[in-house]
Amino acid sequence: HLCLSLVLSEALWGLQFLNPQGLDNQHETVIPSELPLVQELTCTLREWAVIWHRLYDNKKMLFRHLQQMTYSLIEWRSQILSGTLPKDELSDLKKKVTAKIDYGNRILGLDLVVRDDNGNILDPDETSTVALFKSHETASKRIDERIQEEKSLQQNLDLRGQPIFNTTHTYSLYVNFKNFVCNIGEDAELLMSLYDPDQSKFISENYLVRWGSNGMPKEIEKLNNLQAVFTDLSSSDLIRPKTSLVCQIVRVGHMELKDGKRHTFGLRRPFGVAVMDITDIVHGKVDDEEKQHFIPFQQRQLIMTPLITSHVIGENEPLTVVFNKVIAAKEVNHKGQGLWVSLKLLPGDLAQVQKDFSHLVDRSTAVARKMGFPEIILPGDVRNDIYVTLIHGEFDKGKKKTPKNVEVTMSVHDEEGNLQEKAINPGAGYEGISEYKSVVYYQVKQPCWYETVKVSIAIEEVSRCHLRFTFRHRSSQEFEALGMAFVKLMNADGTTLQDGKHNLVVYKGDNKKMEDAKFYLTFPGTKLEMEDKEGPPSKNMHHFANFTPTKDSTKDSFQIATLICSTKLTQNVDLLGLLNWRSNSQNISRNLKKLMEVDGGEIVKFLQDTLDALFNIMMEMSENESYDFLVFDALVFIISLIGDIKFQHFNPVLETYIYKHFSATLAYVKLTKVLNYYVGNADDSSKTELLFAALKALKYLFRFIVQSRILYLSEDGDEFNNAIRKLFLSFNILMDRPLEEAVKIKGAALKYLPSIINDVKLVFDPVELRDALLPLLIDQLSGQLDDNSNKPDHEASSQLLSNVLEVLDKKDVVSISLPCTTNKERAVTECFLAFHFQGSFVACMTAVLRQMEDFHYNHYISTFKTRQDIIDFLMETFIMFKDLIGKNVYANDWMVMNMMQNRVFLRAVNQFAAVLNRFFLDQASFELQLWNNYFHLAVAFLTHESLQLENFSQAKRNKIVKKYGDMRKEIGFKIRDMWYNLGPHKIKFIPSMVGPILEVTLTPEPELRKATIPIFFDMMQCEFNFSGNRSFHMHLFVHFFVALDQEVEGGRGDELYKALLEKLLLEHCRKHKYLSSSGEVFAFLVSSLLENLLDYRTIMHDGSKENRMSCTVNVLNFYKEKKREDIYIRYLYKLRDLHTECENFTEAAYTLFLHAELLQWSDKPCAAHLLQRDSYYVYSQQELKEKLYQEIIAFFNKGKVSLTAVLKCSECKNDYLSFSQKKQATFYENIMKAMRPQPEYFAVGYYGLGFPSFLRNKMFIYRGKEYERREDFNLKLLTQFPNAEKMTSTSPPGEDIRASPKQYVQCFIVKPVMNLPPKYKDKPVPEQILNYYRSNDVQQFSYSRPFRKGEKDPENEFATMWIEKTTYTSAYMFPGILKWFEVKQITTEISPLENAINTMELTNEKISNSVQQHAWDRTLPVHPLSMLLNGIVDPAVMGGYTNYEKDFFTEKYIQEHPEDQDKIELLKQLIALQMPLLAEGIRIHGEKLTEQLKPLNDRLTTCFKELKGKVEKLYGVITLPSSLTERKQSRSGSVVLPYIMSSTLRRLSITSMSSSVVSTSSTSSDSASSRPGSDG
Repeated sequence: HLCLSLVLSEALWGLQFLNPQGLDNQHETVIPSELPLVQELTCTLREWAVIWHRLYDNKKMLFRHLQQMTYSLIEWRSQILSGTLPKDELSDLKKKVTAKIDYGNRILGLDLVVRDDNGNILDPDETSTVALFKSHETASKRIDERIQEEKSLQQNLDLRGQPIFNTTHTYSLYVNFKNFVCNIGEDAELLMSLYDPDQSKFISENYLVRWGSNGMPKEIEKLNNLQAVFTDLSSSDLIRPKTSLVCQIVRVGHMELKDGKRHTFGLRRPFGVAVMDITDIVHGKVDDEEKQHFIPFQQRQLIMTPLITSHVIGENEPLTVVFNKVIAAKEVNHKGQGLWVSLKLLPGDLAQVQKDFSHLVDRSTAVARKMGFPEIILPGDVRNDIYVTLIHGEFDKGKKKTPKNVEVTMSVHDEEGNLQEKAINPGAGYEGISEYKSVVYYQVKQPCWYETVKVSIAIEEVSRCHLRFTFRHRSSQEFEALGMAFVKLMNADGTTLQDGKHNLVVYKGDNKKMEDAKFYLTFPGTKLEMEDKEGPPSKNMHHFANFTPTKDSTKDSFQIATLICSTKLTQNVDLLGLLNWRSNSQNISRNLKKLMEVDGGEIVKFLQDTLDALFNIMMEMSENESYDFLVFDALVFIISLIGDIKFQHFNPVLETYIYKHFSATLAYVKLTKVLNYYVGNADDSSKTELLFAALKALKYLFRFIVQSRILYLSEDGDEFNNAIRKLFLSFNILMDRPLEEAVKIKGAALKYLPSIINDVKLVFDPVELRDALLPLLIDQLSGQLDDNSNKPDHEASSQLLSNVLEVLDKKDVVSISLPCTTNKERAVTECFLAFHFQGSFVACMTAVLRQMEDFHYNHYISTFKTRQDIIDFLMETFIMFKDLIGKNVYANDWMVMNMMQNRVFLRAVNQFAAVLNRFFLDQASFELQLWNNYFHLAVAFLTHESLQLENFSQAKRNKIVKKYGDMRKEIGFKIRDMWYNLGPHKIKFIPSMVGPILEVTLTPEPELRKATIPIFFDMMQCEFNFSGNRSFHMHLFVHFFVALDQEVEGGRGDELYKALLEKLLLEHCRKHKYLSSSGEVFAFLVSSLLENLLDYRTIMHDGSKENRMSCTVNVLNFYKEKKREDIYIRYLYKLRDLHTECENFTEAAYTLFLHAELLQWSDKPCAAHLLQRDSYYVYSQQELKEKLYQEIIAFFNKGKVSLTAVLKCSECKNDYLSFSQKKQATFYENIMKAMRPQPEYFAVGYYGLGFPSFLRNKMFIYRGKEYERREDFNLKLLTQFPNAEKMTSTSPPGEDIRASPKQYVQCFIVKPVMNLPPKYKDKPVPEQILNYYRSNDVQQFSYSRPFRKGEKDPENEFATMWIEKTTYTSAYMFPGILKWFEVKQITTEISPLENAINTMELTNEKISNSVQQHAWDRTLPVHPLSMLLNGIVDPAVMGGYTNYEKDFFTEKYIQEHPEDQDKIELLKQLIALQMPLLAEGIRIHGEKLTEQLKPLNDRLTTCFKELKGKVEKLYGVITLPSSLTERKQSRSGSVVLPYIMSSTLRRLSITSMSSSVVSTSSTSSDSASSRPGSDG
């Protein structure tokens, strides 16, 4: 909580300046002076702050996420308000702010904000409907992509198959070189690059680090600042199965480390490698820029023997083999030597990461580019890199025994032999060098270098330059030239050197000749060139006899590989031939055809040059029409190419070319002619694909055509206009042709034709354009969608219609009659009716309706020929509107689009309502179904979720009301007016319209409720007037009950509605002469039902299932009383479900039994409303009742009340009897054998006004669960009501507690009063059955509290001891449909005499049943019987019943209480009855005597004889029935034990002598010392 308060205070401190007047002043009118974006930020922060508070308790992750976003917005708002940002930074910040707001709104479930390209919020009143729809689509898609990006980042998804960001196509890998630890002893070069081990291929340039012999960078200023970024990585690079960061360590110094100063210095020698698998990093699984990774160092060893073990890295092995060996090795013995680096994958190209990750990548960061183009080539990406890889060579030993130590020196020269300074770049991080020297391998005949460098020279110099390679033998002290080789960068045909491997010719001879470019350039540079020539030029050979150029004269060889990444150089001879078409005019046709085979990357590099060449050919070779078609096809190919995602960024380049560089003024003549030809010859199958491609490129083709016309200065536009008209005519003819490819071609035309409208209208009359295209488009649109033989292209049709409507919606378009006045145009309306499920079609329909004025509606209706046509149209329209409203075509967060649609629909519905009043209201023309459809449509509109303002936040509510008002009021008042317009037709809508009107009145808008509730009275009045006996029948409003039940359960209605409904109904009814009484009854009935339903709904959202059960019972009792069996049964099953969830199986059974009671044991068909919700498949009431009994008995068995199950089994009839008898046998066995714990019963009082009405100041009896203690029950109660106080007293509370606003709970245990069925009266009953009835089938419960009246008698406390016994009678018997019922209580005071009688009855009952148990089962232990008898007959235990004689049997007491005479006689009879019971007990005790108990038995016998003589003398002799005293054979193990009640004993006994006179007993009692009944 402390952290939360700190966070809140900090955030609110940032928000306090957003509203200087405070947040509480909701009604203050403020005129903002800030920028619109600042205003939006302010509103967004306020709205987010409210949500942020609510998220703390249950959504901590989202809480923290929102907190960070809020802080970002506050910071950005401050930056914007500061006014110090440059324009470009402010623009970028605006994009970040709007993106963050839109993303946050989506994850918080707020409304989507639609914006223009500049990020400004669109005004729906100033935006066309179609544009608004497209903006919603675009914004939603953008946010979905952003959310997907966030998920991918958070979950570290495996990127195989998809990039980290769906919208990102280029990536960069950031590398921070921390340290290098290795004992070299000399300077070193570290060359790091990305490597694909599966393909043994280097992916990137090298990043070069020069390391000094002192263990620090050579340039000390680079210490702790060695950073590089590997750029241009594409998605395909990231999904490689394996990617490694490799480092080659090259030692720079002597040939051998042991060489001295006199030896050769400065040689580059292979020393070792280091390799790290970075697959997880580029896949996004590891993302920690702070983590330092250790890359172990593996040294390359100089081994002269060819038998190199696999785990040893030889010096003379090829570099790729070395890397692959290290990668394959499981462990590297690095001895602590290696590199430390940190890595991070960054989305974006170099410019993007410098902007987004400026804390990592700055201008000092080395940039190592990918050896190849990125996935998307950007127009501004000017690149001219030539990568040269030294692969391998073979050099003759000559006269030496050992192979040479070859060093290759590479340099770049022009055709004059001049050295190009700093043209070679060995690695990122350093400037270029003029000569590159390779690594020297010691005595290797075929050295393999695999060293790559980058050659960077000016584009104009490429054609003049070549690469020269000089080979030298290097040793500790020797320096020997071995030869040279060269290769030209430009071929003779003008193309650049092809990518791939090149075998160069190694020339030997005079060193000076080898350096003379003018001479050696006359010879072939590669062996391929040499093979292409018949032989070497003899004259050259004559002059240079010492120079050996032939392949036979030397065994030396040298191979390189080149890769050219250039945006200005081409290796394609066909493209080059097209660009240089003037010098090679005989091959124009061939080059134009070959252009379609050229790689797209080559074409976009020369886009402007290629387009210039095409249009120059078209204009300059105009006499040859064949070129027109070839150029047209080539132009279509290029436009289609730009549409590819790889080259999509070249769209602006193409548009820039059209508007700024394109200069062919008469190109429109040629282009329209060729296009017209293709359209006119669409039936030629050979032209189908060409036409289809041209239609896809139609937008840019027409931009060329229009721009050509604009550039043509002639004012005479007839030629152009005629060409356009002719073209449109061809399209008309095309659309009417039944071609095999008709669907595809027509669909393409429909899809792409609208894209030309905005351009064509610049140079063509808009009215004529409309007249030419609109009928064509609408006709074809209708034909497309009505075409049942082929599958219509819905997407193309929708696109066409959208574009047309968007153009028509523009303010500068000439006013037109909207497409609604002809048969063709009506077909468009039919399209809406057929395909309204698509969002784009709905947007189009909304656009049409939005543009229609009142006269359009009137004119449209007037075009229908017959009355039936109008009916059909209105029917279909009402149904369609209702479907659209119900299906939610647009997402819920498309608030602007939904509200726009609602506003347009509302206007249309009102227009159609006027048509109803005009044509279909009088007696002759009334259309019941049409009016019915209207009412249901209007109600569906009014109740649509997008209009329920009370469900929205205050900010959203204010926004909607300000912009659109409360549309519910408008349509609600219209419904009222239309109802009253019905006049005598109203009776036709009763009772069917009760439910819809109820929905209207339940809308929480006071004015609307007041206006529409009187409709109910109007229905009553209407029914009264039209009934035969002029009376109001309550059964008609059964529909009202059903509808009200459904609506309130669905969340509608409140206390204000209940009060207003009752008030208005009573007001209207009491004014009516005949409806005052029946209407008043109805009003109160509805109010009562509504109160129960509201309680039920309130509790249904409560966590307490007990409260939900109580309210459910209240509701079902109401429906039972009103004989609404269908709703009654529905609530029964809701109650059953609640019981089963709580495992109240007994209560669930009783609940189902209420349903069974509604059915008869007969073959009558079962009415639909009697079927339960689970829909048993039954045909008769008996079948359903039997199935219900099966379920009931199963529930009783689960609830462990087997006796009840037995009773229910006995009620089953007919075919079910055999099944129930088997069940009964099982249940009988359970009754006798199974242990059944008796539940406790609790009295619970809820006092205080803080409780809901169904609990307030009421007391209930609760049936506890098995083994549930009072402490557990109390805890459950207080958990349910955490604010309640527990009362410590069991006395009824006073008025102060009942009227208190607090909650008080009183809880104590009560004892159930057994209610034995009559069939068990005066019969021995088994103990198990009595146990059942002690806690089941009970409705009365007692609670006794002792208290004293008068002063306490120290000698006899019983004289003044009274008992307050409270008897609670529950509303229903337990167990029942609830585990609790409300009670009414009866409080009585029990006198001491009554207390004595109760005590004696309980004692006798206990003796009798103990005796009977021992008589029936001789195996029972005797000790309990011994203790019972000893406590009664031994006078030493307490005082016997002498106290009764002193208190109640005296003359004084009888005189003072003559009304107690019968009770005194009863007490004497109970004392006398105890004697035969004790006698039987002592007899049985004597039979089961043991040696240990013999003294006790003797004592008992002696005391009993004395006691018996006295009692029989004073109170008479009582004889028990023979069934109780006869000797019984022992039934060892019997489970049926009889139990005889005390009252039964009295009725079965025979008194042989009446008791003596009271005075006698009184005097004799003084001398008696015995004390029976001590148990009391």
